[in-house]
Amino acid sequence: MADDGEGFRGRIEFVEERRGYRRWPDELKARIVVESFCPGARVVDVAARHGIAARQLSSWRRQARDGALALPADAVANLEGADAPAFVPLVVPDLSGARPPADPPPPPADETPKVIEIEFGDLTVRMRESIPDERLERLIRTLGRAS
Repeated sequence: MADDGEGFRGRIEFVEERRGYRRWPDELKARIVVESFCPGARVVDVAARHGIAARQLSSWRRQARDGALALPADAVANLEGADAPAFVPLVVPDLSGARPPADPPPPPADETPKVIEIEFGDLTVRMRESIPDERLERLIRTLGRAS
């Protein structure tokens, strides 16, 4: 590329912005979606080749996965192992002879939770021993500022 004398090297490309909605036939959408599922294909590249936004192609791919956009059988057959929508068999194990999981043992009735008491003047704060250290520190600092 030659320098234009003003320090610019490169090329300028003008892209006309499309306005308004375009209607795409389902058959054409399906072909573009199938192309995007081919090995090595990137959604952004396929979308640019067809003059659509990548988010639009992603939406069509989602529709195909959800069954809202039918893909041609011959095109899907050619994908072989690509990231194409497919049905996965559901296997449900036979649990008829299985025992339900055992309930955890109840805590001993004679054990009561241990309680911490903090006294600040007329105020007494009681809390369980299991209070997280960070929360206890915040509480003590807050009470110290308030007194």
